[in-house]
Amino acid sequence: MFRYVLVVPIAMFSVVAKAEPSLERGTYLVTGPAACGNCHTPKGPDGPDMSNELGGFLVEKNDAFEAWAPNITPGGRVATWSDAELARAIREGIRPDGSVIGPPMPIGLYRGLNDDDLMSIVMYLRNVPASDIVTPASSYNIPLPPAYGPPIDSMPAIPTGATVEYGAYLAGPVAHCIECHTTFGPNGPMFETHLGAGGYEFHGPWGVSVAPNITSSEDGLADHTDAEIATMITTGTRTDGSPMLPPMPYGNFASLTEQDLQAIILYLRQLPPLPDPGN
Repeated sequence: MFRYVLVVPIAMFSVVAKAEPSLERGTYLVTGPAACGNCHTPKGPDGPDMSNELGGFLVEKNDAFEAWAPNITPGGRVATWSDAELARAIREGIRPDGSVIGPPMPIGLYRGLNDDDLMSIVMYLRNVPASDIVTPASSYNIPLPPAYGPPIDSMPAIPTGATVEYGAYLAGPVAHCIECHTTFGPNGPMFETHLGAGGYEFHGPWGVSVAPNITSSEDGLADHTDAEIATMITTGTRTDGSPMLPPMPYGNFASLTEQDLQAIILYLRQLPPLPDPGN
């Protein structure tokens, strides 16, 4: 059903930015644009259970798979993994025992995470309070690949800033906006032909939400100002004042720095204009 090796354009950028992994950076990424808790934190009728932050949750159950985002706190099985093993699981989708992590974790995009950001994320996960939740193993009725690509020795960073290049990194490997907002076909997101065109349906307690077109077309963001786009990303409020639906983690995106938010908007502005699927 799904295609697994995804092309991550950001990997083409090889300019190295001088930075070091830090807990501060990891906190910003995990609780902000990466929004790991959107899948890994258990949720109840009143929202996320932050007393068990990143303790695990049933992310998706359909005919193709039942996917559980596992407990990734120091109270989960990752506690026995080395930092390098945890980093490889995040970026390459390979556990220490050699098994492969399946969808919907967007490994094809995470392969573009730079070394410093990856280890900053690991640093944060090592410091989050331990949860004792035990989640079932995910089950798949579709074949999983032996790997999502060749091993990654290192992934350089690009300079941070309000640039298209850094926006592509944030909207791709970090926040995977382009995964949810790209039209899905039988083999997964159709990046080559429908990048950002939207149309994927998300089913949840809120009902059904459809990922909108985020390209520069009239069906997408052409008629929206930068300020309106920023408001939609960070508050989930449309230009007419109506609320947008989950699963987009507006609460996490609210913590985006102004620079990062502008970088994302710059990237979205230059996406080739595409019509809504079916138009």
